[in-house]
Amino acid sequence: MDPEEPHVAWAHSPTRRSWVRYALMAFLGLLAWIAAWLVLLYVLIVHLPSGFIAFFLLPLCYCFYRAVVQLCYFRPALRMRRILRTYSWQVLQGVSHGLGNHSEVAGKHYGWFEFPNPAAPEQRLPLVFARHYRTEWWHRRMAPHAKPALHMQIGTVWFAGDPRFIGLIAAPGKGGTAPRRLHVLEQRMALPEGRLFAEWGATAADVERGRRVGISTSHS
Repeated sequence: MDPEEPHVAWAHSPTRRSWVRYALMAFLGLLAWIAAWLVLLYVLIVHLPSGFIAFFLLPLCYCFYRAVVQLCYFRPALRMRRILRTYSWQVLQGVSHGLGNHSEVAGKHYGWFEFPNPAAPEQRLPLVFARHYRTEWWHRRMAPHAKPALHMQIGTVWFAGDPRFIGLIAAPGKGGTAPRRLHVLEQRMALPEGRLFAEWGATAADVERGRRVGISTSHS
């Protein structure tokens, strides 16, 4: 399947495999951190005297923290699946991006990409990394002083979604036939009450697709 064909992205088998890998790694990571916590606790209780508690306290807390972080990956995985089942892939080149906060976006965020508004392609709307989890790969390539070889890896990106609501970005895999590094980007621009989606030319069908991926459209 050509990612530019007008089918939902979920119909693309390499996309489904990329999503399964993401979800599977999140699940295995959760199991690994829980197992590490249990092993440390077992060693401390069964094999070591109470005087070692202080040495194990920090590793136990870190394993617990990482297990909680792993839980945070499951909600984005479910949202990714909804996006992929609703929107088609677009292959875009030279997409504007930046680290830090975007001037038009309210609240703290961790970098942004700008995509054309489907109703007015000359207008660019920013979607942001709303959380810092799993952004390291993207940030290294988005940095202003990134090496050319790194920067070229995001010179072309795959995008599924609607920048008026939400989007899923991916880097092209080997050969450019499959997405990798899937990441949800959110729309956080603040416009006057009651004008959010109408200002951007969203139709009733556009709004319904946004609802299907879990976006609140009460201001449309």
